[in-house]
Parts: sequence; C-alpha cells; structure tokens
Amino acid sequence: MTILPNSLEARDAAFVLHPYTNASQHLQDGPLVISKGEGIYIIDSDGNKYIEGLGGLFCASLGFSEQRLVDAAMRQMQELPFYHSFGGKSHETAIELAEQLIRLAPVPMSKVFFANSGSEANDTALKLVWYYHNAIGKPEKKKVISRWRAYHGVTIASASLTGLPNNHRDFDLPIDGVLHTDCPEYYRYGLSGETEEEFATRCAASLEDLILAEGPATIGAFFAEPLMASGGCIVPPPTYYDKIQAVLRKYDILLIADEVICGFGRLGTMFGSESFGMQPDMISMAKQLSAAYQPISALMINEKVHAAIVAESEKIGTFGHGFTYSGHPVATAVALETLKIYEERDIVGHVQNVAPLFQRRLRALAEHPLVGNARGRGLIGTLELVRNKETKEPFNPANGVAIHAGKRAQAHGVVTRAMGDNYSLCPPLIITEAQINDMFDRSEKALDDTYTWARANNLY
Repeated sequence: MTILPNSLEARDAAFVLHPYTNASQHLQDGPLVISKGEGIYIIDSDGNKYIEGLGGLFCASLGFSEQRLVDAAMRQMQELPFYHSFGGKSHETAIELAEQLIRLAPVPMSKVFFANSGSEANDTALKLVWYYHNAIGKPEKKKVISRWRAYHGVTIASASLTGLPNNHRDFDLPIDGVLHTDCPEYYRYGLSGETEEEFATRCAASLEDLILAEGPATIGAFFAEPLMASGGCIVPPPTYYDKIQAVLRKYDILLIADEVICGFGRLGTMFGSESFGMQPDMISMAKQLSAAYQPISALMINEKVHAAIVAESEKIGTFGHGFTYSGHPVATAVALETLKIYEERDIVGHVQNVAPLFQRRLRALAEHPLVGNARGRGLIGTLELVRNKETKEPFNPANGVAIHAGKRAQAHGVVTRAMGDNYSLCPPLIITEAQINDMFDRSEKALDDTYTWARANNLY
C-alpha cells in the first residue's frame, strides 16, 4: 500500500502509536481507517464494507449502529455529563447499573466497583486480593496464580497475570508474586493416549504441585477466564473447573473469574462462569457491558471480600482506591441501556439459536489442509493453523501465515485478527444465520488463498 502525502493514513503514521501493532511496519503500511458502522458491518474511508468478524475487539455485541445507545448517551450528557463517586458521591445510573449487575450475577455477589477497562478491573481485583488477606490477618497470602496463554490486560499488574510472551518481553514482566500454571488446551498439551478428563486431572494436579511448592499459606488467588479467548479460544476440557476449584477450596484460595470477553451472552449464557460451573469470589467484566459504545468495566465482589473492605475502612478511615471516571454517568447510562436491550431482545436466546450453525461451520473447516484444530463455544471460535496436521507442527512464526490469512480475509470483506497461529472469529451477537454463512464463506476463501500462497512459498 502506498501512503499518499497528507492523507489520513499518512497523518496516522506520523502521529499515532498503535497498540498491538508492528510499529516499524506501520510506518510503511499505515492504518485501515474506519469511517462508519452499520449493524455487523464497518466501512472504511474508501467506502469498502466489511463484516466485523471479531466484534471490534470481542466487544461490539450490538453492532455499530444501535440508536438506543446513542440516545442514552445523549440524554445523560444533557442531564449530568460527569460526576465522580469519590467520598460517598453517587448518581442514579451508577446505582441502577450496580443493582442490575448484582441481579444478573451467576453466584451471590455483594457490591460492584466501576472502572474503565478490563485491565483496570483485573488490576483492582489483584489489589483487593492483597487488601483482603491483610484485613483477615494473613499478610503472607499474597501470591496469585494465572495460566500460560491467559489474557487479563496490559497494566503492569494485569499484564503480569497475562500469560503471553509478547506481553512480558522487554517490559520486565511479570512482577514478583504472579505465577503461571498449565494452559488447559487439550489439543496442544494433552499427552498421547490421554483422555480429556485425564488431562483435566493432570492440570489440577499440576496446580496443586505449584501451590505446595510455593507454600499454600502464600497463595492468595487464582485468576481464570472461563474460556481463554485471546490466547486462542481455549475451551477447558470437561471436569476441568470442578477439579481446579476443589484444589482452590482445599487451600483457601480465592477464585477471580475474568468475564471481560465471556460475559453478557458470548457463550450462550449471561456469564461464562455459568457455562463451566465456576463459583468465583470476584468477577471482572467490561467490553460487552456497554456493547463497546462507552468505555466501562466493573468488578463484582462477594460479601466475604466486602466485609474485609469495611473492616479496613474502619481501621484506616477510607478505602484508598478508585479512578476519576469510575461509574461515569454517560458510561453507566449506556451500559444500563445495553442490559435492557439484552433482556428485551433475548440476546442470550438469540446466541443459543444461531451458535449451533456458527460452530458447525467452524468445525467443518477443520478439514481444510491449513487447519489443525477448530474449537469454540457460543459465538466465538478459532482455527489453529498448522504446517502438519498429523504431527501438529506449527508454522515458523516468521512466515506470518495466520497474519497472511487475516489479510486475505480483509481482502474478501471480513475483518478479524490473527493471534499467533490462530484465525479467530467473534462477531457481534446480533449476527444472523445468513450473515454467519457469508462470514464463513469469505473466511474459507481466505484460507484457500493462504494455502495457495504457502505452497507457492514452500512453507510446507
């Protein structure tokens, strides 16, 4: 692509530092500039129309033209455009949103803390793990365990919880006290002859071994996405969470469920925790909470954790944590309207109706010569691209095969994201069966193009 002088692309390359982008390559290629959205589609500055196959970043659940959310923001801007929640201040939409979230919670929860991103919600959860154990007289119980290939955010703390190498490399992460245990992906890490349930048992045993090696009195919490989305749509094997939670209960370790991507219908349940029988002490959420129309996140805590905060406030005189925009009136108003739309239109029921087709089309592509594994749940799925289907040998990352597949998908009118060897799809929840078929038809063409390119370049 040639960047024209003084174009939007040239100005972007000159002034914007992009997240999760090759900064060197971007200076040559520039951005894809998006100008408009209509339903599940986005339109670039040249008028080209694309299916947004990743729902933005796993977040645009109601698409890109939901007028009710625009109107909710406008009404709130006119009435109360900003106020904070420090020092006991509040406003109606924050109160009502907290009430609704507690009502929807998959397990009993007590209070809601508002923030602005999933990273901030998970960062807050880690701080509360430390705060809680200080409050209950267990100051040594501060280490936390996440999993390799997990994704929990990009702040210093949440990026440490994340288990992806590029989030740590040259950032001097993870910080001390953040540990990682096995990734529960049976396809990649299951042993020859091992059943999925045996693999789950081995993962739980490995977790227990780590806890015993570190000392149970030093382990405060375990962080887990119900389904590991950004790490490659990793669906845990049957009985995995039953076995993991038994270990956590044995050693009195808190469970924090990261519902930033799984929450609000993505897996065909309101929360992903319901899909896997998780019983968390805290639940972080963001993204689909406002259908991405406003930046907002939340952390729900149970009464056990809340009681410790109350006790510490009596001792210290305050709960010394918060963000200027925690519970921002416009963001909470939009999130509240989003929840109303989910309920009125039975978005969870819609996902349950269309997900079987999505998963059938996804799994049919497992037969493609490029695809080693197709996996997913609800309206999220990944195709893991491999050099050898029999041995599961991956491509050399330097070849950029999944990246090429993503570029070919864009050429065929589907925007998605290549993450490692994975071609992932996570469309808006409002997608229809006809649109699902169209998205997969275009994706199949992209895979065919990539296969032809890979063979021509002797990558097999």
